[in-house]
Amino acid sequence: MVPTVTKAIELEFFYDCSSPWTYFAFTRMIPMAERLGQAVRWRPILVGGVFNAVNQQVYSSREEMFTKPENQRKMAYYLKDLGDWADLCGVTAKWPPGHPINSVKAMRGAFFAQEQGLLLPYSRAVFATYWGGETPDIASDEVLRAICVTVGLDPAGFFDAIASQAYKDRLRSNTDELIERGGFGSPTIFINGDDMYFGNDRLPLVEHRLQQLLGTNSV
Repeated sequence: MVPTVTKAIELEFFYDCSSPWTYFAFTRMIPMAERLGQAVRWRPILVGGVFNAVNQQVYSSREEMFTKPENQRKMAYYLKDLGDWADLCGVTAKWPPGHPINSVKAMRGAFFAQEQGLLLPYSRAVFATYWGGETPDIASDEVLRAICVTVGLDPAGFFDAIASQAYKDRLRSNTDELIERGGFGSPTIFINGDDMYFGNDRLPLVEHRLQQLLGTNSV
């Protein structure tokens, strides 16, 4: 039963499709928000821009985990954890060659898809292509064109849009805004502007807080 909303709750989801943990959170966020009767404001970003500005240590820690023999145990568990979450979410997640793949064009394209009312199927298709597809290179125009066809977007309009300064500025604006509001990665969720949650594993906390605000939490 969808709860009766007695006051407006702003729920924002800042995301980049090049993160598997964001894929899991995105997949789980949709039914959770629907169950609670809440609209989500989806905010595409470029997570590399966030890392470069406020979280550069992520690059060295990621390289150490993948390359240092002494981290083999941690890496094995990381991949197991990835598979367990993918199984829970009912999606495929396998490490794509060349990760991280440049997602800037795909994330600019999210704004075009949003204008066509196709943001969720588009984002889902980008996630699925990157993390489960045979051709995960979402930096490729050919791959992006196939995604457009799959979800019903006009490829010509799509490529015109993502090449324009307006769409470049929109992606930069969202990315800069996340940084200014204290974010440091993807996914980042905000409730009512300043209540921030980072990471896929924070979804239970998000739901708990929403239930409190809605007055549906029985605890």
